[in-house]
Amino acid sequence: MTQLPGGKPPSDYHLPDPAAVSRTMAEVAERGQRIVQDFLKRQVDAKGNPDPMNIGAAFLEMTTKLMVNPAGLVQVQLGFWQDYLTLWSNTARRMLGEPHVDAVIQEAKGDKRFKDEAWRENEVFDFIRQSYLLSARYFTNAVHSADGLDAKTAQKVDFYTRQFVDAMSPANFVMTNPEVLRRTAETGGTNLLKGLSNLLSDLERGKGKLRIRMTDDSKFKVGENIGVTPGKVIFQTPLMQLIQYNPTTAKVLKRPLVIFPPWINKFYILDLRPKNSFIRWAVDQGHTVFVASWVNPDEHLSEKGFDDYMHEGVLAALDAIEAATGERQVNAIGYCLGGTLLATTLAYMAAKKDTRIKSATYFVTMTDFEEAGELGVFIDEEQLKALEERMGQRGFLDGREMATTFNMLRANDLIWSFVVNNYLLGQDPFPFDLLYWNDDSTRMPAKMHSFYLRRMYQENDLVKPEAIELLGTKIDLRKIKVPSYLISTREDHIAPWKSTYRGTQTFTGPVRFVLAASGHIAGVVNPPDSGKYSHWVNEELPPTPDEWFAGATELSGSWWPDWHRWVSAVDRTEVPARHPGDGKLTPIEDAPGSYVRVMAMD
Repeated sequence: MTQLPGGKPPSDYHLPDPAAVSRTMAEVAERGQRIVQDFLKRQVDAKGNPDPMNIGAAFLEMTTKLMVNPAGLVQVQLGFWQDYLTLWSNTARRMLGEPHVDAVIQEAKGDKRFKDEAWRENEVFDFIRQSYLLSARYFTNAVHSADGLDAKTAQKVDFYTRQFVDAMSPANFVMTNPEVLRRTAETGGTNLLKGLSNLLSDLERGKGKLRIRMTDDSKFKVGENIGVTPGKVIFQTPLMQLIQYNPTTAKVLKRPLVIFPPWINKFYILDLRPKNSFIRWAVDQGHTVFVASWVNPDEHLSEKGFDDYMHEGVLAALDAIEAATGERQVNAIGYCLGGTLLATTLAYMAAKKDTRIKSATYFVTMTDFEEAGELGVFIDEEQLKALEERMGQRGFLDGREMATTFNMLRANDLIWSFVVNNYLLGQDPFPFDLLYWNDDSTRMPAKMHSFYLRRMYQENDLVKPEAIELLGTKIDLRKIKVPSYLISTREDHIAPWKSTYRGTQTFTGPVRFVLAASGHIAGVVNPPDSGKYSHWVNEELPPTPDEWFAGATELSGSWWPDWHRWVSAVDRTEVPARHPGDGKLTPIEDAPGSYVRVMAMD
């Protein structure tokens, strides 16, 4: 009896229910009309720009370079056809019954798109898989063969070629994905009907733009089952609420700990659940922990600049902590953009002879943007002008635009896997706290974001002595002399570790650099009890990251204990535990506060 992918006979499969199909198509027509009307309404004031990413010019330049010297392209084509002929031959041998035929090409380790065994066991799908992988390699090698492209253009061409290659994967289409074909046969096509309903729901969520649902967000609520470490909001400004957490030890370190997360995302990435909360863990180690919860800005805060985040964020928090605890000196942590702000503020404080921050920890933080990684693809004059025009109309950058940019850096994991799961397999996304946080996007004030992209990413002025002036003071990162701890992650696509390492050559105080396994989030949020991911240490700080890594020692498990030993050694003095409200500040509301609850769609 003939079998379909997966080994089941036709008798185990079902025909579609005509009534269900009719009901779904009627619903599609009704909901689709509303979505189109809403989308068109939102486009009335939008100015059409057929190429806001300036992709066309980059590919035109690449094509020109290829035509001037086609020898490299010819070599790539010859290799491609040779491999393709070998694949045809191997597939024919398999169809004729030969049991063991070596693959011409295999997907990269960790590529989950082809995890279904039918991609290898069925000769037709094995041919489709290998044919795609050969084509993907051909396209990539072809663009790499264009000589003479400037670095920015080459990076853009490479990035968008990979976006195209990822989109064309056979796993993303019904007729070339064995798992989807098997599910369609098993359910009589109801998976596709459910997938169509999921697609419409995502279009409705995005008001005409596709906003893929990555998790079952009905299962999470900030302050109820995520972001639940007990504490109080003790102070606030228009830009941030300052949270002080309840102690869990009888004695605490005398010097408080304050954390400045990025305002690109919300702070509760460090407090998702009790078992992986860095905030709760730090409290349990005897720190009096304060966290800045940044506002989700709207058009009323469009004129807030980077110096406002310093003045109404970091500096205001230091004043509030002194009022709350009586302590003038603190240990500070900055995460990603929050770390960039921390370094900027420390340079400002150095110029002002302000010594309140006695140690600085930087989570995956760039201060030198010369090699900014793949985010640099989105930073050129044409794109910045288009972005500033959009921000000028609204007063802020829509958080969904920022989220889309970050998702594109890992398109297979954060875009196409959900297309397959939600739309082709017709499944609801799994409840996952990290993806709920990832989807809880934040807006960015127009003035601040333009300054950040232009002066730091585009011009790399932050690392240039006295090139940036904030609050009337020119700053120089080389004047930062406080002990610094830099934690970076080896697979970081947002803040590449070799770029973050440059901070070790900039700060002039004692520096410890530690490299963790995994990426921008998982490598940081890695509690000791998880037993996951190793980290590398090296007491020396040679000029280049490659030299540092060559001399580094790999240690198993989380880097958190290493950081705690480092920061507590700066000052081991202990005092009786402090509670929110003990000092001069009256608590305003319970943690996690109201600022964090404001969503980008509100």
